[in-house]
Amino acid sequence: MAIEDNTSVIRRLNEEFWNKGNSEILDELFAPHFVDHNAPPGSVPGREGFKQFATMFRTAFSDISSTVDDLITEGDKAAWRWTFRGTHTDAVMGVPATGRQITFAGITIDRLAGGQIVERWTQADFLGMMQQLGVIPSP
Repeated sequence: MAIEDNTSVIRRLNEEFWNKGNSEILDELFAPHFVDHNAPPGSVPGREGFKQFATMFRTAFSDISSTVDDLITEGDKAAWRWTFRGTHTDAVMGVPATGRQITFAGITIDRLAGGQIVERWTQADFLGMMQQLGVIPSP
């Protein structure tokens, strides 16, 4: 697959799912045998587990804005640095809605094949998110 195609998959995921809420695109962009190497605790590391977590996360925050801050592709991999913003209006990860606005960032490396994401590694600032929600005190 061409590097431009891999870039397009990542940009479509960010725009169509995270910013517009089109969950149907997840089956198109994630392979049936997708493996999430950093699946959240309690989540299944496959496509269905990712879909459940991502949908729950997207539902928990209104007025979502997600940006791709950097995107580097080489071979079958895409590494992207992203920023997520939203207002916490529904429960997420056991935390009831707080009404607080949050901003947090992360870095994801995806391996793609045949126009779909087949493997994922993500490091995200969930500690910072929990501090912004008031669940964990800030230093």
